[in-house]
Amino acid sequence: MIVVWRITQHCNLTCPFCEWDRSLSRKRSWICAEQVLHFCRILRDHQQTTNDRVLLSWLGGEPLLWPHLCDLAAIVRKMGIAQSATTNGTSLASPNMQKQILDNFSELTVSVDGFAEFHDTMRGWYGGWERIKEAVMDLAARREDQNPLKLRANVVLMRDNLPDFPDLCSELAAWGFDEITFNALGGRDRPEFFPAHSLRSEDALALVKLLPALRVRLAQKGVRLCGSADYLARISATANRERLAVANCAAGESFLFIDETGRISPCNFTTSAYGVPVESIKCIQDFTKLPAYFARRRLEMPDATCEDCPSTQVFSKFAT
Repeated sequence: MIVVWRITQHCNLTCPFCEWDRSLSRKRSWICAEQVLHFCRILRDHQQTTNDRVLLSWLGGEPLLWPHLCDLAAIVRKMGIAQSATTNGTSLASPNMQKQILDNFSELTVSVDGFAEFHDTMRGWYGGWERIKEAVMDLAARREDQNPLKLRANVVLMRDNLPDFPDLCSELAAWGFDEITFNALGGRDRPEFFPAHSLRSEDALALVKLLPALRVRLAQKGVRLCGSADYLARISATANRERLAVANCAAGESFLFIDETGRISPCNFTTSAYGVPVESIKCIQDFTKLPAYFARRRLEMPDATCEDCPSTQVFSKFAT
């Protein structure tokens, strides 16, 4: 079971493709720490009862900004729940943050969009690329063989940085990353940015052609490049402005999304339609009823998002 929890809408960077860009004037929320502890106890009970391993993945905004994360991560680790986070890397140079990550996390995903000039400009953080490089190399050197931290880089692909993607992957491999994933630029968060930067049909085709040889080259360095055939089909469909519906995503059976207000849903695109408050899940029996509830809701009230599903996990982003 993978549970992705967006614990904050706050961020400290100004990415023009992201809805959490700090320069945008908007109301922002944090999750309540008590809600997190309550639901983590349910996840612990589920894992112990079913032997279904849970991975709890912290997301933002920038999740490492959440003031309660370090304390709660230690508690959750003692519950036996594996944890990961996706970060922009701004906090990774801190020795204390590195210690917390190494002590409590089994995976860390770091966003890197390109080489220094492109990455730093796109993120509004000058010198950030070099700071991330140093921090990742530090973490790679300090992790222990007995309980190694998986380091993953994620790249947002757009027509601007696609030509550099193979060389960027080789560079990231040299930093100590174990795995590389990628997302195609989406247009839902910042539709004003999307038209001039999104992947076109020819870009999606170029990506499909370059991946096999790049996978082999990275594998020789011990690095796994993710992205299944279904995932590439999703990217190509978006580039060609084609709709790709999903009739049955097995909602809630192996993946859950929770937002910063504590609403549980099958994915972050269906929270408004199918969201269930964390407080309504009182015990493991309530938790096990979620997939049936989501399936029923999808039949009773189909959400338009499912007619062109953008959820990367449905298309096996992390497979090869």
